[in-house]
Parts: sequence; C-alpha cells; structure tokens
Amino acid sequence: MRHSNGGFLPWGEGSSFMCSRRLPGRCPVILGAAPNPHMADHSRKILVAVVDAHAGHRNQVASALMSFYQVAAFDNFDQAMEALVRTPPCVVLLDERIVPRAGGDPIALTRQLLRGVPIIRTLARHPSQLGSALYDTDACLEKPYRRSTLIKTISSLVNKTVEAEWETLAPQYRESLRRTVDSFNNISDLIDKGEPLVYTEITEACGPLVDAVSNHDFKVILNGVKGHDNYSYVHSLRVATLLSLFGHTIGLKGEDLNLLASGGLLHDIGKMTIPHEVLNKPGRLDDVELQVMRSHVSKSVDYLKLCDHLPKGVLTIAAQHHEKLDGKGYPHGLHGSQLNELARMASIVDIFGALTDRRVYKEPMSPEDALTLMTERMGGEIDQSLLALFRAMLLDAATPTA
Repeated sequence: MRHSNGGFLPWGEGSSFMCSRRLPGRCPVILGAAPNPHMADHSRKILVAVVDAHAGHRNQVASALMSFYQVAAFDNFDQAMEALVRTPPCVVLLDERIVPRAGGDPIALTRQLLRGVPIIRTLARHPSQLGSALYDTDACLEKPYRRSTLIKTISSLVNKTVEAEWETLAPQYRESLRRTVDSFNNISDLIDKGEPLVYTEITEACGPLVDAVSNHDFKVILNGVKGHDNYSYVHSLRVATLLSLFGHTIGLKGEDLNLLASGGLLHDIGKMTIPHEVLNKPGRLDDVELQVMRSHVSKSVDYLKLCDHLPKGVLTIAAQHHEKLDGKGYPHGLHGSQLNELARMASIVDIFGALTDRRVYKEPMSPEDALTLMTERMGGEIDQSLLALFRAMLLDAATPTA
C-alpha cells in the first residue's frame, strides 16, 4: 500500500457516493486568527471539519487534506458543533461512529446547527446497507478510499455550494457562469472518453461572456467564481475574460472576440490530465513534477487537434502562451518574430492571471504589484508595448463610470 501524495490513503481504496441534495448558500472562507486550537490560521484555505472518534483515521484524513484545505479535527460531536457554529466550515466529514452525547441523529443535528454546510458521511460498510439513514447526506465515502477520491468529493461539494449562489445573479451573469462551467466540465468527460469537443458548443458557451465584456459589465462574472474550488476553471475563465477584454480594447469585435474568449477557456485543458497532487502542490515542483506540469501544453494541443473546424488562433493560444520573446519559454523555445501578436497577448494575460490568482499555497498578488513585476522583471520575456496597453486597459476597467 502506497503512502505518497499520488497513492492510497493508509486505509486503501474505496468508493464515493454523491447524493443529489441541493446545497443552499455559499461556503464561508476563514479569515483572520483561528478561534480555537483545532483551527490553524491558513486564511487562504477553505475550512474542512473532520469529526471522527478514531484517532488514527482522523489524523490520516487531516494529514491527507492539509496541503489543500484548512482542517479542523475533532473526536467529539458536541465539541465539534460548539466550535463549528462559531466558525462554520465549507464541508463536514462525519464518521458513522460519531454520535451526540445526548443521543439523536447526528446528521439532523448537524443540519440544524450548520445550515447549508454539506455533509460527507464516512462509512465502514456500503451505503446501500444503511437504507434511509443517509437520506440527508450529501455524499458518502466507504472505507477504504483513495486520497484523490476524498479530495474530489470535497471539491465537488464546495463547487456545488458556490454554483448554487449563481442562481441569485441577474440572468446574463448566471448564464455566462453556468454555460462556461458546464462546457469546461464536459471537456473533462470528453478527454476521458477520447472524444473531440465540438467547437461551436464552446463559442456558444462563451457568447454571454463576450456580451458582458463588450458592455463593460464583466466584474460580476469574475466575482462569481471567488471561492470556487476548481482552480483550472477559475483561471481559464479569468484568462477568457481578460483576453477578450484585451481584444475589445484594441478594436476587435464579434467572432474575433469570441475566438479570444474560447481560446482563453480552452488554453489549459491539458491540465485536466495532470495529477491533482502536481497541479495543486503547495511547494516547489521537483524536476520530474515540473516536466509533468509542462506537458499540459502538448496535451492541450494534441487534444485540440482532434476537433474539427477549430480556428488556428485557438490552437496558437494553447500552444504558445508559455513561450517568451527571449526564447526561454516552453515547450518549443520560440522567440521574437516567431511569436505573433495573439501569442504575445495570451502570454501577458496568462502570466497576469497566474500572479493574481488565489491558490491554496499563496495569496493573490495585487494587480498593481503583478504589473510592476511584469514590467521590471520580465522585460525580455513579454511584449512591453502590449503590456503597457494591458495596464491602461485594466486601469480604465477599474475606473468608475460617471
């Protein structure tokens, strides 16, 4: 049995069972100092509560999660609820052996005390053996289960909670977010099946986003993905938005803007094949991991080439957004005149997006600091004339209209 980041949890391999219960509200993110000793201060991380009386299991789960989430671990139901009412988590893992001191249904009591917080029930037996006892549970994990299964289950529930709040937005914003996330998730399924994407479905999904950009009305869309736990989607949506805004600034319209938005949404789809432990590693990647990470470019290109009627510009964005003018980029070390304006724009937007993205291992850099870094330390890597235009664009977008 393996204990590496990419292998099994100490208790092995099992299954997850997702329920269709609707998730109201948006999960809170912990800010400031932790209110009790169970909660370390990692303000940029989503809080996950683990309630399990078995010390070994509890510690294994906490250890498996702490690279990605803030973990509050408890061995007692009543103590857990007392603490979590003060600082609600985004998700609760509730072991089947945990019961309230005064008796009663722990799931019902958790629902009552932590309204809107998804519950994952961890079990030593298949959920089908428990009948209606799990009716109000959002997901079940049967022991033994993989670390990757645990993280995927938590992430899915966090995202459902965030996406449920989109229903409160005006139709144009809701449509933009819903259609882009559905398309993005569908691509993952198509890659798994080895089936090509349909480009017109991507352009249709990006239509509301392009309309919002053209009307200078896109900030609600970007705010709508704050707290979403699918980093690749969030980054790709931000790149799609900023790249199409960049195009709008230089006078592009219609189908050209849609190409930029679609190219931005698709530029990193090869990352869907990269292991979660590499994609979201909190520390520096080693040489092997770096090669795995960089392989996302070739994987993106190889997959996009399967698509009929894909514009060359979309392929250029995916293939060249990590290239640099000084030839020190990847995967092909292109330089200077080998990189057209589209590739140069994509590089600027991708770098800015990465610097200002919130990750589990870093706070987002402010736009001002990111632009300063790109100007002062990347002079030979990116097109400084386009960067100046990009800076002016962001300043204009941030200026309130009269």
